[in-house]
Amino acid sequence: MTIKNIIETTPTNTGVCVNGWIRSIRIQKKICFANIADGSNLKGLQAVLSEHHAKKLTTGTSVQFRGKLIESKGTEQAKELQVEDVKIYGQCDAATYPLQKKHHTPEFLREISHFRSRGNTGSALLRTRNATVMAFHNFFQERDFLNVQTPILTTSDFYLTVSSQLHLEILSSSASKVYTFGPTFRAERSQTSRHLAEFWMLEAEMAFIYSLDEMLNFVENLLQSIINRVIETCPAEIHHFAKYLNPTLTSRLSMTVNSPFVRMTYKDALDALNSSGQAFTFPTKWGSPIQSEHEKYLANVYCRRPVFITDYPRHLKPFYMRTRDNDNSIVACVDLIVPHGGELVGGSLREERYEVLEKQIKEAGLSAEEYSWYLDLRKYGTVPHCGFGVGFDRFLQYLTGVENIRDVTVFPRAYGYCKY
Repeated sequence: MTIKNIIETTPTNTGVCVNGWIRSIRIQKKICFANIADGSNLKGLQAVLSEHHAKKLTTGTSVQFRGKLIESKGTEQAKELQVEDVKIYGQCDAATYPLQKKHHTPEFLREISHFRSRGNTGSALLRTRNATVMAFHNFFQERDFLNVQTPILTTSDFYLTVSSQLHLEILSSSASKVYTFGPTFRAERSQTSRHLAEFWMLEAEMAFIYSLDEMLNFVENLLQSIINRVIETCPAEIHHFAKYLNPTLTSRLSMTVNSPFVRMTYKDALDALNSSGQAFTFPTKWGSPIQSEHEKYLANVYCRRPVFITDYPRHLKPFYMRTRDNDNSIVACVDLIVPHGGELVGGSLREERYEVLEKQIKEAGLSAEEYSWYLDLRKYGTVPHCGFGVGFDRFLQYLTGVENIRDVTVFPRAYGYCKY
């Protein structure tokens, strides 16, 4: 049994066997206290030992404790282990062990990723990441989506996938509602706290969606539901992040799940930027991309909550996005920007009209022959449909309050950084 299961389900005065690693040890005159952890919960389990049993124990030592689970006399935990027998699996030299009983910076922990998950924050992130993955799967499964696997190697002018969207569109034309969750790659040189060369994306495609608002409602419900579910599953971890990483995290998450997301068009966003009185580095005129500095102002200052930005000029977006019926220079698309996180979701209605799509492929300088299979989907039984992608690692940043995206993934891959 894991420590979590023992604490939650085992009655006191019951004999138990616990395996794990020593996180800390305090040796007093007649009695010793050790904290043993196995990664299943935040606080581990306090063990009470005799001086004889604690003699060879140091921080980092892997052990097996046998004894009786009893009510704790302390206030920090309800139960503790009265140790009767100790088995040491692996000794640990406390003098050279990288994880000492002190605060370690994220930068230092990044350099010892093989030990990072042994710390409180590292193990809490592992459990939260797992809970978030399961919450996404459960959300889609409960709504009759099919989880599908799309290729990583592609036949385009790149070798590793940057999106599964086109393949998902194939499957949504028969299965109606599909999603995939997996690694995505970007060969970019960004060294910011929000970029990785390898990251995880959740992408979904839905057939028979007629309006952009319908998709926005779905995405808003998705993210609010996931946050609520993770808060329910990992309350101790979220409390830990709020206490040690971001004191505004609890209020931020509460605002996100209890308030509707702001919705504005690209034109509305430009108007807000131009009336802000801010001196931006990049232009804020019609046809210019919305840059990171603009996103920060809109989400952090102007809206102060997640904001959907819709209806971009067509030349700023890919060929497959559907143009508006009343203005073919505008596409029915969306970017979701979140405070202190930037772009989290991107999506659109897909162009389902054969002639329009063929024209847009050619205008983009692409070969209609190369995309003949994609056009076939519009030739034979086309339907209105939409799709979107969620940057999973960025979502975890938002959910946990972690400043750097390299700290929410166990083995980060970024430009110039590929350790382990």
